[in-house]
Amino acid sequence: METAHHQSKLFLPYLLFTAVLCGALIMVIEVMGSRVIGPFFGVGLFVWTSLITVTLLALAGGYALGGVFSDRFQKPAYLFGIILAAGVLTLLVPALKGPVLKACMSLGLRSGAFVSTMVLFGPALLLLGCVSPYLVKLAARELHNIGRVVGSLYALSTVGSTVGTVFTGFYLIAYLGVDQIFAVTGGLLLLLAVGYFLLFQQRWWVVVFLILPVLLYQPSQAVSRIMSDGTKVSLIHNEESYYGNLKVVDYSFERVHYREMIIDGMVQGGIDLSNYQSTYEYNYFMQFISYALYPEGKNCLVIGLGLGVIPSWYEQQGIQCDVVDINPAIVDVAAEYFGFKNSGDIFIEDARYFLNSTDRSYDYIVLDVFSGDITPAHLLSIEALGLMRDRLTEQGVLAVNLIGSVKHETYMTASVVKTLEAAFDQVGVFPVFDVAKSEDGIGNLAIMAYQGDHRSLEISRNKFQAHPSVVNMVFDNIGKKFQFPSGTRAMILTDDYNPIDFFDSWLRENVRKSILESTDWDILIS
Repeated sequence: METAHHQSKLFLPYLLFTAVLCGALIMVIEVMGSRVIGPFFGVGLFVWTSLITVTLLALAGGYALGGVFSDRFQKPAYLFGIILAAGVLTLLVPALKGPVLKACMSLGLRSGAFVSTMVLFGPALLLLGCVSPYLVKLAARELHNIGRVVGSLYALSTVGSTVGTVFTGFYLIAYLGVDQIFAVTGGLLLLLAVGYFLLFQQRWWVVVFLILPVLLYQPSQAVSRIMSDGTKVSLIHNEESYYGNLKVVDYSFERVHYREMIIDGMVQGGIDLSNYQSTYEYNYFMQFISYALYPEGKNCLVIGLGLGVIPSWYEQQGIQCDVVDINPAIVDVAAEYFGFKNSGDIFIEDARYFLNSTDRSYDYIVLDVFSGDITPAHLLSIEALGLMRDRLTEQGVLAVNLIGSVKHETYMTASVVKTLEAAFDQVGVFPVFDVAKSEDGIGNLAIMAYQGDHRSLEISRNKFQAHPSVVNMVFDNIGKKFQFPSGTRAMILTDDYNPIDFFDSWLRENVRKSILESTDWDILIS
């Protein structure tokens, strides 16, 4: 059989193709790993650290084991047997992700993210790491130009990794679900291994392995649960967009029917479907305070659409709203499921790019792009806030929705406020919770900034309407302004140095922990 391999003109090209395909699929697994872990543990720094660390450790172990095995078991069948096993393990990821993620939750967010990543992706990546040393060993037996062969194999593997990364990020995520991508990835590995056994060993029985993708793949089904209090929870929309997993979840109990949007496991807000009013307090703080500071405003720019509740409210006041959002899927979902409509323009692009390129001026700018997992630092630097100031009219108001801390580890929250104070004459911080009653001081902060003299704030229940479930909380706290004590540690954030993701990682972990405690896990995992 070895002689047949040597004499076959197809064998060496097949090895080179194996290098390309395995290199590509390694990156598919790594990139898509964030979409498996993300809805449960987030897409923050510690999740990506877990994915990269596990990938590097698994590949390093695979390189070492592959070198040992290729010396001891020199037949090509062993290599393609390893690839076959890697394909089976990859196919099992969709079936195993639910039990593994739930089991790892007790370890905490950081350890849980690392261990679940290791369990779900480590074995397949370890086996794929064995491929390169095996390919070198087999290619060296076919040709005498060992240096050129090894160089070509590693170059092709790297090219494959590049193609796999680009293809996954630009195409696969847009057109296939996570489970489908893992089914395709595992299926390609099986096909590669089966192709070898058919072409070079005529073992026809191996075609039975090609049935596994069909047997193991389970199409996504509607998720519906009844909670202990009788509330029915239903997942009515689930979409993989370029910028994260997007879900729409309904909660119904008797005549009550609420709907929420979830991005990568983080709740972005909700509405009552009977009147389309927000069931979350922060929207009212952002709307009412900014409007009360400048009741004569005529136009508005909302950066970060979300459910579309805020621009819809401004439109109801006769204020034309433009919207900037980087994710086109958000616009479609907001319109279809949350009743979003506006008379202004919608720009699908990065907010910083828009602010740099537009010549429009606005009476209100609402910055609402903080999902809870990721704080877009490029929109919180002194340079970015200066751009927003320059896009405001003379009496214009900037309203910023920030998830921050006012009691413990306030460094970055205070730094955002200090940066705003460096860009604007007036800055006011309005916590969307009762600071005195809050133990940790963590929550949404509505921060208002404008130029000129201080303006009085009058918000009446008779003039502004809020949902009955939050109306008391809103009007009991909306006028309460918070100020950090003198001497609070803070810095001015710049494009050159903006460490908010690092110093606020603990805050995002706390936010995600609270989401996991209040949201059905099967909704997040599905």
